Amino acid sequence: MRRLFAALALALIGGAAQAQAVPQWGYARSGTCDGYPRAAIETAPGLCVGLALAPPSTGLPLSKRTIRMPRGLLVLPDGDLLVSDLGAWTTGRGAVWRVTPRPGGPPIIRPVLRKLDMPHTLAVGPDGGVYVGEMSRISRFDPDAADPQATLTPVITGLPDNRLHENRHPLSAFIWAADGAFLVNVGAPSDQCPPTKPGGEPCLEAVRQAAIWRFAPTGPGKWADQPTVHARGLRNSLALVRTRAGTILQAENSIDVPQANWPPEELNVIEYGAHYGWPYCVAMNETAPAWKAQKVTCAPYRKPAMNLPPHAAPLDLLEYRGAMFPELSGRLLVTLHGYRPTGSRILAIELDDKGLPKAGQKPRDLTPGWGAVKGKRPAGAPVGMAVGADGAIWVADDRNGAILRLAKDRR
Repeated sequence: MRRLFAALALALIGGAAQAQAVPQWGYARSGTCDGYPRAAIETAPGLCVGLALAPPSTGLPLSKRTIRMPRGLLVLPDGDLLVSDLGAWTTGRGAVWRVTPRPGGPPIIRPVLRKLDMPHTLAVGPDGGVYVGEMSRISRFDPDAADPQATLTPVITGLPDNRLHENRHPLSAFIWAADGAFLVNVGAPSDQCPPTKPGGEPCLEAVRQAAIWRFAPTGPGKWADQPTVHARGLRNSLALVRTRAGTILQAENSIDVPQANWPPEELNVIEYGAHYGWPYCVAMNETAPAWKAQKVTCAPYRKPAMNLPPHAAPLDLLEYRGAMFPELSGRLLVTLHGYRPTGSRILAIELDDKGLPKAGQKPRDLTPGWGAVKGKRPAGAPVGMAVGADGAIWVADDRNGAILRLAKDRR
């Protein structure tokens, strides 16, 4: 009976938290933004946000949405968007959709893949194929085939079976190195991996997980079955990019603690063989709370190149090279997904000629007014980004089931 009452209490608490976190109103529209309905989101001067897809209310149950939780975006040569849909935080509910945006009306939405396990990243590989990352594998498929599902072919398998309720970070993200190697996120199973006893063993999770794995290329569209660890000490590398200069950058979601202003999230420069400190150290090499009693020294670990706002949850990185916003050319765009006040925004960070963030800068906030305002907008939850042929910036908002388009404000 005690267990039953405890379960009921947890359910009530969880339901109340969910009701508070999901406002019961959608994005208000006011005029247009480059042909699309203008969303009531305050932006930096010269920008506006258009709604390509959004349910009428963010309180609409997931089961009633066509695209339930859009995460990753990929622009196809004909201008269509591929959208990875997490579906739900469970297996077999994910999908990939093909979306044809229409400024004068609702988009055309067609299914491409079904019954996926929490899909996240979509990308074009060095062989020209289209790839999708699921919870424990990465596959190639042909979105233009008569039956795309029949073309779905796993190419990276054997990733940890990151079952959600046994692993806090089950999603796979990936990029390719300059030599064509697959670099794949393998998230930390826990938040802080606290020591089991004073003076005990180091965190065993950090030996192979909480890392970026490298699968060496073995031929066009082929990679080694067994990976090596490219970099470690990274709690969750969902935001990865290889810049035009060749630098690999990663945005780190740091540990969860009650303090609102600590620790900062991190922007790391990824180098082969480096250790970035998780779970022992956070921020600019400060000892993590769970490991202070162990007298951990942070000197051996790599410091971040830049601190990002605390608890902001960076989920995607993109080096902007589009024509619509010359002032953003070469800048690093970062989506901040977090539900705290530091989240719900997109930042632009200036890079130098080596693809490194310039020291001493304050990132430019492209969406400073994206917090929840009743009757106007829900709190934004941006995840994946993609740049269209015209230079517009497409953004997936998973919590609110929306696909947004940042464009030049022409009014």
